[in-house]
Amino acid sequence: MSRLEAKKPPLFISEPLAEDVVGQSLSLLSGILKSCYGPTGRLKQLHNGVGGYVCTTSQSSALLSRLSVSQPVLRVLTASVQNHVSRFSDCGLFTAILCCSLVENFKSLNIAPYTVIKISRHLLSLCMDYLKSEACGCRVSVDFSSVETLLCLVRSVLTSKPACLLNKNEVDHLAVLILKAFMFTVPCHVETNAALGKCIIVPMKGRRVVNSMVLPGLLIETPEIQWAKPLTVRRTHSDVIKIALFCASMAGDCLIPEEGTVTVHHGISLEMAELNQLLNVGKRLVNDEVGLVVCQKVIHPALKQYLKENHVMAVDRAGLALVEPLSQMTGSKPIASIHSLSPSYGSLKDVRIESFASKHFVHLIPNDTVVCSLILCNRNETAWDELKRACETAEHVLQLTVKEPLALLGGGCTETHLASYIRHKSCCLSPSSFKDIDCSRTQYQLVADGFCRSLESVASSLNHDDGEILTDMVYGHCWFVPSGFPPVHNWTDLVSKCGCGINGNAENLNWRLLQGRFGSATLQGCPKEPSVKTADRLTLDSFAAKCSGLQVALETANLILDLSYVIEDQN
Repeated sequence: MSRLEAKKPPLFISEPLAEDVVGQSLSLLSGILKSCYGPTGRLKQLHNGVGGYVCTTSQSSALLSRLSVSQPVLRVLTASVQNHVSRFSDCGLFTAILCCSLVENFKSLNIAPYTVIKISRHLLSLCMDYLKSEACGCRVSVDFSSVETLLCLVRSVLTSKPACLLNKNEVDHLAVLILKAFMFTVPCHVETNAALGKCIIVPMKGRRVVNSMVLPGLLIETPEIQWAKPLTVRRTHSDVIKIALFCASMAGDCLIPEEGTVTVHHGISLEMAELNQLLNVGKRLVNDEVGLVVCQKVIHPALKQYLKENHVMAVDRAGLALVEPLSQMTGSKPIASIHSLSPSYGSLKDVRIESFASKHFVHLIPNDTVVCSLILCNRNETAWDELKRACETAEHVLQLTVKEPLALLGGGCTETHLASYIRHKSCCLSPSSFKDIDCSRTQYQLVADGFCRSLESVASSLNHDDGEILTDMVYGHCWFVPSGFPPVHNWTDLVSKCGCGINGNAENLNWRLLQGRFGSATLQGCPKEPSVKTADRLTLDSFAAKCSGLQVALETANLILDLSYVIEDQN
């Protein structure tokens, strides 16, 4: 019937940012994202219109994948942020909030988009040069000979996810476990093609968080205890367990009629032929001194029995997700067919049976630990799902830190510090710089102020309790005043530490209300670098993720500003 309907012409929308509905949608999205930001962010429950699974979260990865966005302009924004999150895992909300704020602030300027884009790219280059310089005052080096900075990074990720429902002791316990699991994945022997291992998260829902633990090697869940304790697994003369890994089915159902015509002679049984082939594979494995057979799919009961009689342990239904880490851990190559057997066996140090709560596992212990299992517990399914995402993010942040051993100060301090730095630099530019950019000093100052207010609005989004937000004139850090106190001239009695925790109120820092919320820009000097960059329980952000987020936010905002037409197919 659709063929009988006349095709509708495409809808042309000129200057989409000028549409009121786009501005309202952008403001609504920005409000949703800001309300989720930080350790005290408000949770969101997302579900579709006909019921189904309800997701409770404040994380951008879960939020943006489940939000239904109809405006083309906003789809550009959310797609850019999701792409950033897929590459870096962290700083998704930072990127999205900053992008929304940049679009809103730049749109309000009476300056041509082309000029705004050129100036904003110059501001971005100033930020990136500063962040990558040794003189950067909001950057800390990560020393892998000490775990404290690494623990701060992990704790900062965990505490920023309130839906995980963690208290301080649980955060500390998990931070140590995640760091321990990460250390297991770092190879002991560095080679030219060395790669990090994997941490496999094993779900244990309905248990206390402090029951979580990390074990070297892999855990494969079994439906029931099939083996006696202690295990008697066949070993080679060198006292290792040889392992064969199959990704092909060993259930005897390999012949699929849909793949072609099979000619069967009279009196021949396909099932028996398949079983005989499987038993021949079993004999080959026994002759090759294999002690453990792991199959991604199902193993025929007769083959299982034969292997058991010959002291060979057989584990089936391992699943696709475990094939790659098993191969990496043992050195075995997955065998894809039982008909053309050219095995490349691996080895293990030991095999044990472990039980946790009501679940039973086969524990494969490697010679060199590059794969480990994190048994992750939480009170309920909703909190566990959120915690799993947080743990994966923390692990990815540590991996990024190996490549670039740096971190940025969190708690809004990097944003306010960068804003202070840009305000200082924009006042010190030479006339030749404006000529190179092809803009006036006034235009540059207006765009720079919009850029700084956008950074400060991200820091402001961390406060959800109507308290005052300050920045100091010495270091340019962010300070949060508890709600219920009126504005005063002497803030020393109301603040103890800045947002990242590196500065205390011991010296007179000349605080003022954050410009992202109140007042106009104040001229100030270049923000200083803290004299001491080590303190207990700092709030830190991933250097790589935040630098990428800053670039993605600004480039996406520029792309949206540059949109002249939106063409929508209405059919």
